[in-house]
Amino acid sequence: MIGRLIAFDTVSRHSNLALIHWVRDYLEGLDVPCRLVHDESGAKANLFATIGPLDRPGIALSGHTDVVPVDGQDWQSDPFRAEVRDGRLYGRGSADMKSFIAIALALAPDAQRQGLKIPLHLALSYDEEVGCYGARRLLAEMKTWPQRPAACIIGEPTSMQVVTGHKGKHSYECRVHGLAGHSSLTHQGVNAVEAAAEIVAHIKSLARRHRDKGPFDPDFVPPYTTLHTGTIAGGTALNIVPAECRFAFEIRNLPGDDADALLAEIRDFAARHVEPEMQAVDRGTGVSFMTELGLPGLATAEDAEVTTLAKALAEANGTAKVSFGTEAGLFSDAGIPTIVCGPGSIEQAHKADEWIALEQIAAGESFVHRLLERVRG
Repeated sequence: MIGRLIAFDTVSRHSNLALIHWVRDYLEGLDVPCRLVHDESGAKANLFATIGPLDRPGIALSGHTDVVPVDGQDWQSDPFRAEVRDGRLYGRGSADMKSFIAIALALAPDAQRQGLKIPLHLALSYDEEVGCYGARRLLAEMKTWPQRPAACIIGEPTSMQVVTGHKGKHSYECRVHGLAGHSSLTHQGVNAVEAAAEIVAHIKSLARRHRDKGPFDPDFVPPYTTLHTGTIAGGTALNIVPAECRFAFEIRNLPGDDADALLAEIRDFAARHVEPEMQAVDRGTGVSFMTELGLPGLATAEDAEVTTLAKALAEANGTAKVSFGTEAGLFSDAGIPTIVCGPGSIEQAHKADEWIALEQIAAGESFVHRLLERVRG
């Protein structure tokens, strides 16, 4: 089953419909009802299936079907053909996260035969890697359904640790509009690159503040909110005062640390310390900010029923937190208690020769088998 799913090239820039239609046909062949929730173009779709009774909420196993590109990576084997070597299964999506989806699908016939008392839902989404857009659309659609999942387990690679928390991720673009001029007459122009640099330096100062003063949560690595400028572009030639500059930055915030408040600080700095000097030369200059992505963090309580359940299924005594983002925060914000637990390691994801250990696949199988025993009874 893992091999079948890896064989579908579902890089986020491509359609995922071939995979979704294959899964739908497979599940409907087992008499498992499915519904598809398409994107606006119709080229991509989420799939939601229910094994067991349809008149009550159940437990959702959720995963994204898209994968990151392989462009420019030096693979030793075909990234879209599963290959087993030395106790590892290689292929794009093997760790992130087609193995988890495959485990759920491979055990679907057993689940259907057992006659579950508590329904088991399968939720497959598109475009997680580029902004969790599929999950957003699926959850919006769920608001109109008579039944929604009572709990959700996101199968991102956590080495089968039960993850109750992850950071939020918020990305922004800042555009600085200056005034071009000859570099011998800098006083007549407004240097957009230098204005952008002042704002970037302020973002760095906020990053240092969080690094040194917190707030802190030792369960995260690093244990504080981070800010980071990733790209910057501006100017055309050294002897021209640059009229335009833009840069992209992100905030990965601890749950409970307000990313909106941080953005407000950055906006306030630009309005009070950067724009007045720019507009003293030309009133048409200025700074604007655009939100590119907002992904909430996750903070599920240690004593939540879904946490207790997941720990029993994973045979784990404790829980963990991770710094990477998932769809879990969206499910949680929609009122569906959620944890993250899945086979494989995030350290193997997104790389050339992505792989998952066979023992991790076996651990994931055991996890779902135990879940089936619970929902059967």
